[in-house]
Amino acid sequence: APLPVPCALTSMLYFQMVIMAGTVMLAYYFEYTDTFSVNVQGFFCYEGAYRKPYPGPEDSSAVPPALLYALAAGVPVLVIIVGETAVFCLQLATRDFENQEKTILTGDCCYINPLVRRTIRFLGIYAFGLFATDIFVNAGQVVTGNLAPHFLALCKPNYTALGCQQFTQFVSGAHACTGNPDLIMKARKTFPSKEAALSVYAATYLAMYITNTIKARGTRLAKPVLCLGLMCLAFLTGINRVAEYRNHWSDVIAGFIIGISIAVFLVVCVVNNFRGRQPEHDNSHMDNLAQMPMISIPRVESPLEKVMSIQNHMCLSQEVT
Repeated sequence: APLPVPCALTSMLYFQMVIMAGTVMLAYYFEYTDTFSVNVQGFFCYEGAYRKPYPGPEDSSAVPPALLYALAAGVPVLVIIVGETAVFCLQLATRDFENQEKTILTGDCCYINPLVRRTIRFLGIYAFGLFATDIFVNAGQVVTGNLAPHFLALCKPNYTALGCQQFTQFVSGAHACTGNPDLIMKARKTFPSKEAALSVYAATYLAMYITNTIKARGTRLAKPVLCLGLMCLAFLTGINRVAEYRNHWSDVIAGFIIGISIAVFLVVCVVNNFRGRQPEHDNSHMDNLAQMPMISIPRVESPLEKVMSIQNHMCLSQEVT
């Protein structure tokens, strides 16, 4: 027998919570443990692409990780909460918003406020995408093991012991470096750029939210300016990574592609461009339209059919007589 509606919805809620917990745990293992070993990529002696000076620790960057993570986690949360509250207050008098967003989660006895429901949904999807972006980036860094532009400054290879007499000689293996192992390991994880991916994901998700949700008059110019400003900050973050010799251009471009792709997928396919559920009367109206017959065209009898009917009638008359 099929499950009752409240049990089925509750099961789906638990299933989504399990998926979210698994995503967070996987991101944690990628970020803070050595469960996944990084690919050790070799290099050529005196290779110019990896001879840039060491720019210092990440905290000394113009866009430090603490600032980036705080903005990526805090600004979208604040904007979505304020935006949903404003939309709810503006549409509360018409009752349309309530009809579209009324959802029964645990049966006919419980009712979730549409403001709470929409806010939790949009923030939950955003958080899931943030962790998913981190997982994709870390997976790419672990698999490729691409070297940072300042790799040789941290590796400090002994060229004499390695026999590097020609620039075309290839050096492989982790034993080639004599520097700090922790810094060397970080310098092997640059493709794609995590900072570029997270920043552009947050900017894209937030820009699409502002564009699809705010429908007030007088925002034709304000919305594009705000959205372009967010995207500009994200691209400046990527450019800063290249300017400080922390990432290659290919690392930043790959991070942009991952962040934009995940944000667009979640917005378009998962939250349906931030639109609420359609009212029940609209759905019933569409169902009635679907059940209506097509336009009937009067049937015209052809001359051949007339002749055949006359002959049949004559045959029947003869049989009767």
